[in-house]
Amino acid sequence: MSKIALITGATAGIGLATALELGKAGYEIIINGIIQEQADDALKQLKEAGIKAECIMADITNEDSVNEMFKTVGKKHDKLDVLVNCAGGLGGRSRFEDMTTEFYRKVMALNLDSVFFVSRAAIPFLKKGENASIINFASIASYNAGGPGAGIYGTSKAGVLTITRALAKDLVEYGIRVNAVSPGTIDTAFHAATKREIMEGWKNGILMKRFGEASEVATVIEFLVSDKASYLTGEVIQINGGQDFL
Repeated sequence: MSKIALITGATAGIGLATALELGKAGYEIIINGIIQEQADDALKQLKEAGIKAECIMADITNEDSVNEMFKTVGKKHDKLDVLVNCAGGLGGRSRFEDMTTEFYRKVMALNLDSVFFVSRAAIPFLKKGENASIINFASIASYNAGGPGAGIYGTSKAGVLTITRALAKDLVEYGIRVNAVSPGTIDTAFHAATKREIMEGWKNGILMKRFGEASEVATVIEFLVSDKASYLTGEVIQINGGQDFL
């Protein structure tokens, strides 16, 4: 029986790179997204790579939408082996003095509520999986609170650190491992709104003097869900080229 991986936010960027990496490792892939054009392109790339894949469109910030997604999963699959909570984002920038409650709640929903909604719905499927695991996405902002205007993003990602460890404790009795990756500056569309000259200046704070590639995050995730990482749970892996400790 094929191993099955569900990856949220997997129609582009690191999520799609992860789908390709896990697919090449033999997983059947379920990707999730909210933009149909991106989803169609992602499925094309996966299938051209010889990977069995499908897409379920759902807004993972909405509890009802997440539950409907898993009803769809359940119609075809009775288990999951891997859940990757990749979906998330900056959501924009706002200083706290000017921050609206709406903006605050949007960013928290995108980065933290989504992890709760999706993980909760996935647990019954993961209990039936083989060496099942959850991978969450923290961020370098989990530790440094983010740059100007990104404070609530950093706050939400700090919450991901804690929910990762809480889930690890909660699910260990079922043999489900829960870990997280914490990327630094990865060269994806996530930074499209940031001026390139500003980004180039960030390299001075990275020991390796370059940005990471999406594939360099994906390979770490493939390791974490494999038997090679069978004694790792509640762990957070930094992927930042030495950016975090400068």
